[in-house]
Amino acid sequence: MHSVPYFARLDTAAMEAAAARAISRNYGKGAVIFLEGDPCAGLHVIEEGRVKLYKVSAEGREQVVKLLGPGEFFNEVAVFDGGPNPVSAMAALDATLWVIDCASMRDLVSRFPALAEAVIENLAARSRHLLSLVEDLSLRTVSARLAKLLLSQAQTGGAAPRLTSQQEMAAQVGTVREMVGRVLRTLEDQGLIQLDRHRIVILDREGLEREAML
Repeated sequence: MHSVPYFARLDTAAMEAAAARAISRNYGKGAVIFLEGDPCAGLHVIEEGRVKLYKVSAEGREQVVKLLGPGEFFNEVAVFDGGPNPVSAMAALDATLWVIDCASMRDLVSRFPALAEAVIENLAARSRHLLSLVEDLSLRTVSARLAKLLLSQAQTGGAAPRLTSQQEMAAQVGTVREMVGRVLRTLEDQGLIQLDRHRIVILDREGLEREAML
């Protein structure tokens, strides 16, 4: 847990107390960590791997809320408001997590102000992300949302590895797979990207950035 930025600021006593309450759990890629609506599963801290937070509609349509990596934690809302899990969580890659149950986490926060500050900062950052997500879904076109996703995933050299399927991309930008396919082909026809079997190459970053603002 020392590798987690939010916990790194804790003094030795606080770190030892948090570590003593934490349970290590391993999840294979695709394993469900917990489901929306179930009783709070506690605070989860990612040591290794990647976790997808998502919601599913009654019709089975998925919306990805956030993808998280090592050093990040999640489910603090349910820990502190006493309600059920507000989203579902799945291991997007093989993952090792530390889990602190609700009662222990509330006790730790009351005893160690630095930990309380860390949780508040994370909640504030998560609120900003959700406001950005609401803005994207309500005010931006599907093409703009997909362009923004490609830009966020792009590596040095202008290539965004196609590590997710079109269905998974659709879940991140709030649309359906068929629409993602059409938009990708349109972006390619416009000379903004190039598609191949394993990656998406960004040919015109400035043009894609303009598309992301529509």
